[in-house]
Amino acid sequence: MARFPLRASPVVFVSRFFQRFVFVLSVGIFAALGLGFALGEFGILGVHAGVEQDGAYRQMRVYAEVLKKIQTDYVTVPNINQVTNGALHGLLDSLDADSSYLTPTEYKIFKERPATGSDQVGVFVSKRYGYATVVSVVPGSPADKAHLRDGDVIESIAGHSTRELSLAVIRLMLEGKAGTTISMAVVRPFKADPDKLTLTRTASTMPPVVEQEYNNGTVLYLKPEELTAVRVDDIAAKIKAAGKNQKILLDLRDCYGSDIQQGVRLANLFIKQGTLAMLVGQKHPLQTFTADPAKFLTDAPLAVLVNRGTYGAPEIAAVAIEDLKRGDVVGERTFGEGSVQKTIPLPDGAAILLTVAKYESPSGKKIQDEAVAPTVAVNQPIVLDEETEQAPPPNGDEILNKALDLLKAKQG
Repeated sequence: MARFPLRASPVVFVSRFFQRFVFVLSVGIFAALGLGFALGEFGILGVHAGVEQDGAYRQMRVYAEVLKKIQTDYVTVPNINQVTNGALHGLLDSLDADSSYLTPTEYKIFKERPATGSDQVGVFVSKRYGYATVVSVVPGSPADKAHLRDGDVIESIAGHSTRELSLAVIRLMLEGKAGTTISMAVVRPFKADPDKLTLTRTASTMPPVVEQEYNNGTVLYLKPEELTAVRVDDIAAKIKAAGKNQKILLDLRDCYGSDIQQGVRLANLFIKQGTLAMLVGQKHPLQTFTADPAKFLTDAPLAVLVNRGTYGAPEIAAVAIEDLKRGDVVGERTFGEGSVQKTIPLPDGAAILLTVAKYESPSGKKIQDEAVAPTVAVNQPIVLDEETEQAPPPNGDEILNKALDLLKAKQG
């Protein structure tokens, strides 16, 4: 994992007012510019490229005029390179959480990342409402011991506002060498002031698939924590070893997976035929993922648990099961992530990470735009008392109890 040198941070910092001004300006102007150019370049909605390119050029002239006014009339003479970098960050951030602009320094660190360690504090983040948001926490990790939970907002990392950082840079900053520390300010539900935390990076490993039996052994409960190829293999092995009459309760709450294909594999264990997912993009070739009957394992009654921490690959599995009416999906609306990014280097050494395709459910819903709404909605209460956060399920677990009731009523 590449160490992020905070004393030589690649992130540009100017006055707070100026940063916000540039961000708002860039989102408005560049979004209009990008939309106009895309419509013209690709002929969307039947608009002629020449007409829309003329519109794009007009927007560029507007942007040039705004830059001129900033340079001549702003309270101090700004660094135009810094202003442009801020505008480009804002442009990519306005598209979606996964699209990012990387300065030459940031891109250099990004490229070097695979050659180094990947120690972390045990938290997986994305962006919501402009800030880094906790998606899931590794059990037993430093983040877990600090009582970080899904939905918590990381306002700043090492003193840098996450609103002004791309998601790629935020994830780089969280990673580093084991034993080093990272400071952050975390906004929690119903607390007026952010919590100031200092966490030590460790070499953490994900726990194995949790396996348990409920309802006198008639229900097999499985919770993977993270959805990887190994975890899907483990789940398949446990299903094969289970009794033929056992119903399946698949807990995908606070479960994330960056390899979307594992969500397709997981769904295929329970679905014998039909479309499981599609990958659609403006220039990306359409891909349709269909169930392979040879990989199908069980038609036993099934319930899937989801919440706002269900992210990526687990969402693909949950929505396929839901759309094809294979089982009940119980809990809360998921996070909403399912896309493919392309890295595009730029002439000056910078780069953009651009979303080029999004995954769709069998019924055509884009996961990243709509997330997965449960068939049976059950709100997961927010635990405010840190002393009771470790209370064992299922007594206080309303989502789990509801799913068990639904499975109990089904014939095995």
